[in-house]
Amino acid sequence: MKKILFSLFLLSVLFSATAQDNARKKARAAKMDVLESKMIYPLINAGKWSGVFPVKNPTEIPDQSMEYKLLFELLINNPDSISKDINHGITEICRIINLHVASGIPVKNIMPVIVVHGPALFSLYNNDNYKKKYKIDNPNISVINELIAKTGAKVIACGQAMAFLDVKPEDMIPEVKISITAITVLSNYGLKGYKLYSINEDRQ
Repeated sequence: MKKILFSLFLLSVLFSATAQDNARKKARAAKMDVLESKMIYPLINAGKWSGVFPVKNPTEIPDQSMEYKLLFELLINNPDSISKDINHGITEICRIINLHVASGIPVKNIMPVIVVHGPALFSLYNNDNYKKKYKIDNPNISVINELIAKTGAKVIACGQAMAFLDVKPEDMIPEVKISITAITVLSNYGLKGYKLYSINEDRQ
């Protein structure tokens, strides 16, 4: 009898914890829906996580006359299960650029360089190769082309990573430049005064 009562007690605790967890998830989802509705996309819309929350009357304003040299090191790729989505790392790059534009920095003063290595290289596949790998169109191409068209962004692939992952130049979209290694791109642009943002973990 004691064993039955104890089992019933454990089941009730488990049920209560599951119900609380579901309630928290629903509350979080509802909050995110509200927050998402307030987001703006001042330059590029690369999905909801690239948005910016408007801030009224900020008291710290960046120098709008400076050149903002932004160096992005992109390493991550979406899991295969969400390969239909824009690479979360590319979305984060767009969010950072949107934050600069929202802060009043002229687009002409924003100079992005994106060096790509590791599994992020697959995001640069042309549509045919992306379809071969993931069975769907590459959702990253339009965003990358928009970044290049609107900001003059350079997208540079690491030749060492390409060799390791067996990615050939003709496998990628033609806008991609190729370096011998990401390391020299990072040191080259770092010594030119570019601010490094390392996009190396999936924050979604």
